[in-house]
Amino acid sequence: MCQDTQEQNLPKDVTVIAQPRFPGLYRWKWWILVALNAFFLLFGQSAGILLGRFYFAEGGNSKWMATLVQTAGFPILFLPLYLLNSSKDLSTANSTRPSVTTLSLIYIFLGLIVAGDNMMYSIGIMYISASSYSLLCASQLAFNAVFSFYINSQKFTALIFNSIVLLTLSASLLAFNSDSSKPEGVTTGKYVIGFLCTLGASATYSLLLSLLQLCFQKVLKRENFSVVLEVQIYTSIVATFACSVGLFASGEWRDLKGEMEGFGKGRVSYVMTLVWTAVAWQVFSVGIVGLTFVASSLFANVISTLALAILPVAAVIFFHDKMDAVKVVAMLLAIWGFASYIYQNYLDDSKVKEKKTDGDANEVP
Repeated sequence: MCQDTQEQNLPKDVTVIAQPRFPGLYRWKWWILVALNAFFLLFGQSAGILLGRFYFAEGGNSKWMATLVQTAGFPILFLPLYLLNSSKDLSTANSTRPSVTTLSLIYIFLGLIVAGDNMMYSIGIMYISASSYSLLCASQLAFNAVFSFYINSQKFTALIFNSIVLLTLSASLLAFNSDSSKPEGVTTGKYVIGFLCTLGASATYSLLLSLLQLCFQKVLKRENFSVVLEVQIYTSIVATFACSVGLFASGEWRDLKGEMEGFGKGRVSYVMTLVWTAVAWQVFSVGIVGLTFVASSLFANVISTLALAILPVAAVIFFHDKMDAVKVVAMLLAIWGFASYIYQNYLDDSKVKEKKTDGDANEVP
């Protein structure tokens, strides 16, 4: 995939967490794209996690159903995909598309990873509180730094290392604070399972984002935004099929009618919870895949951690989660880690502008 012309002749120590990928796109338009995808990501992630916790809190008990709805909303993306394909997008350049076999293998592989990852997330939100869940998810930023280093040639800096340490400490504090983080009726053993599954899901999702970035750069090589929707749709189809097989093979489908009848807020609320959860996760997925496409997987994860400032507080308001001193410290450490990434991005952008200014000055006769 073509890189921004500013990337040429950059200083070797510039990390470029958020690097534009469209040489013909004005920077202010690129930032509009970033802002739009960031909004999708933050809104979808916050709504999806809160609705997922609401499902289990009101009597939902199907791990496979909770996993299925995280990808089953993909049909809503066909309309925007049609509109993008029928109009001019970011680039009108004709690029060679990979073969159908190559694309199929990529989507099947990524889709199965998404299905397994979503199952771990479902187990996590089932057994730990929404506030603890959101803070643990911040660990994916640290995992992503490692995967980006090996897969996407992302450079480490002192600020990035500082963030990894802070986020690790944040997750460790929650691990030793299990008594105040367990939802009502959850045993210590189930809490540990939820903790480990959430941590494992965060690592897996970070790997997935790095692989997506690699696919955009090395395989798909397209500069129109419709490729983001195509990736999301086809991987969701694979993941939805895998989860549907799991739902029926496990026998949990037999309990869905009784689950709906016994839902705390009623049958209509049960259906609407699942529907809006599916919509929320599709909005989130478009946002994070979009940020991976227009910037990088690392930058997408940086924006994702913004939810840390929202979710723990929202969980206290809606689910009466305990916000004790340990959680407050964990949240502050996580936000500090996020701030380190943002400051690194600021330094990189400043170096890019300085390099560009020096280059323009040298060209003046």
